[in-house]
Amino acid sequence: MKIALLGGSFNPLHIGHCMLADAVAAELGYDKVLFVPVFLPPHKKMKNAASAEDRLNMIKAFCRSDSRFEAEDFEILRGGISYTYNTINYIIEKYKGQLEGKPAFIMGQETAAEFDKWYRAPEIAQMADLILARRHPDNNGVDTATFENSPSGDYTGAFAPDSFEDSFKYNHIILQNPLLPVSSTEIRARIAEGKSWRYLVPDSIFQYIIEHSLYGIKK
Repeated sequence: MKIALLGGSFNPLHIGHCMLADAVAAELGYDKVLFVPVFLPPHKKMKNAASAEDRLNMIKAFCRSDSRFEAEDFEILRGGISYTYNTINYIIEKYKGQLEGKPAFIMGQETAAEFDKWYRAPEIAQMADLILARRHPDNNGVDTATFENSPSGDYTGAFAPDSFEDSFKYNHIILQNPLLPVSSTEIRARIAEGKSWRYLVPDSIFQYIIEHSLYGIKK
């Protein structure tokens, strides 16, 4: 079984995440894409965040609609700062005897640009096949300043130029994924400001946010 990991805050999960996972499965032939919500990211401070439980439950709700996708709760249950190195070790052990080759780890271009700052980055690159996905840094004219996550430590959170892969020194695959100009930050801002956001998330996520009154939603 070919397995790929897609990690992130998923605050909330949106159609860009879904399209990315679908592209990895359909175009690169992965049997399973694991959505791995972070408990505490080492590179940023989350703003206006739903609880870890809510973020995990939203992913579980979405994954029920597609057997190729699965929620992986390792980082949530482990607690503390979430390091990808630990997660990949866990996945290799969990799927021992089932894995075909190495697990893959999916990164957006802004993440790849600062990958060298990650905890044990060279070892991650040895343990996993790295898939680099294109990202779109547009907030569609919505003021997201209040909802932006803050980089921590020596991370900048800045988007890399389109040629970022030319300077990425680790073996990797470039995914020619569709660019959808949507972000979790923009969605949180739209919800809090009473703007349109309905079709930026899967229906299961929309229903969960409504039912649990997340992100300052105005009913």
